[in-house]
Amino acid sequence: MTVVGPFGLSVRDQALEADVQAGLAAVEEGLLEATKSEVPFITEAAQHLVRAGGKRFRPLLVVLASQFGDRHAPGVVPSAVVVELTHLATLYHDDVMDEAAVRRGVPSANARWGNSVAVLTGDFLFARASHILADLGPEAVRVQAEAFERLVTGQILETAGPTDGRDPVEHYLDVLAGKTGSLVAVACRFGAMMSGADETVVDVLTQYGERLGVAFQLADDVLDIASDSRESGKTPGTDLREGVPTLPVLRLRERAARLALPEDIALCELLDSDLSDDARLDEALEALRAHPALEQARKDTVRYAKDARAALAPLRECDAKAALMELCDAVVHRAG
Repeated sequence: MTVVGPFGLSVRDQALEADVQAGLAAVEEGLLEATKSEVPFITEAAQHLVRAGGKRFRPLLVVLASQFGDRHAPGVVPSAVVVELTHLATLYHDDVMDEAAVRRGVPSANARWGNSVAVLTGDFLFARASHILADLGPEAVRVQAEAFERLVTGQILETAGPTDGRDPVEHYLDVLAGKTGSLVAVACRFGAMMSGADETVVDVLTQYGERLGVAFQLADDVLDIASDSRESGKTPGTDLREGVPTLPVLRLRERAARLALPEDIALCELLDSDLSDDARLDEALEALRAHPALEQARKDTVRYAKDARAALAPLRECDAKAALMELCDAVVHRAG
């Protein structure tokens, strides 16, 4: 049993281990090549987050999904590079929107070079992803375009908030399906599609990816409150400070509206106050870490991870399926 990839995924089969290691190494080379420019400053900015590391969660899913077809098919690695470049580009833009100071344990691009450079660097990465995508065929372009539309729509819906009468938790889960689930689903879809897997297999893995993507983001929501920066790679409470209503906060507000407990109402008022002050943010984090809403968010994470695991049922039993199932467990473990 060898540990590879994010979360300490353990691979029990030596052939699969070799494929995963080789695939991720090839993706890493592809990322560095795709982020090179004739302008040295652009190369530096574009490779800033690539060289900072990261979980490479989406490329891992591409490689694992390709095991259900011809894992050495020429489109597998480039499609993984496309998905990761797209993800990286969204991080540059997200950090500008969130005014984040840290990403992956290093200063964010906007903190280092300013918002304009960060936004344009994200655009540069989108352009490079599109260039690679063009060689993968019109179906790949269509799949990516639809996912990107969902991703942007999810981001806009998050910014706009739920419409009158809409349950905020349901709204938020829809946001996550678009904002995060769509690209994770594409990672699984590309891996299966590029390997020539049966269409039924492609559909199963796409459904798995979307559910796993939501679970993954919910785990991030928990980590934003429960972890320190060494675990998450970004400043704890970033979403709280920016007023982003993540699931633990939504579960708190739901409970406050239902039970009207004074301590819940007081905590909601604290979250609605100015959290730019570090002491107030620390107070809010400490209160949320001890609140039942955080445990409820963990349970929601477990539910989505179980749904992702259940989606894999139609697939044949093999080491790749076992690894995909273990990723569901790893996401749950990550949320504590």
